Amino acid sequence: MAGAGSAAVSGAGTPVAGPAGRDIFAEGLLEFLRPAVQQLDSHVHAVRESQVELREQIDNLATELCRINEDQKVALDLDPYVKKLLNARRRVVLVNNILQNAQENSRVGHNRPFQSCPIPAVPES
Repeated sequence: MAGAGSAAVSGAGTPVAGPAGRDIFAEGLLEFLRPAVQQLDSHVHAVRESQVELREQIDNLATELCRINEDQKVALDLDPYVKKLLNARRRVVLVNNILQNAQENSRVGHNRPFQSCPIPAVPES
């Protein structure tokens, strides 16, 4: 692997020095990573959709348990189960929010040009 001070190489094999070389390298790296980022983005989108479906199913189940509890002639204490379902629903919503924020942040970073890190000056000894 090339050292930190080496220049980038153009398609013709000639070295490209300075900021232009870094830009070429950054663009190449971005193009290399783009398919993985796009695949990750599509997987996050699919997970978010399944989280919404899961939340809806939890809501339906909690509603049904409350209805069953009200209709029962024999006293069944389903409240702890309803509370567990609502706690699970809260966690599903939290995970979905985290995924949404991560996906939005990746899109913002994806649309922003690749910025190189400044190279600190080495003090002379």
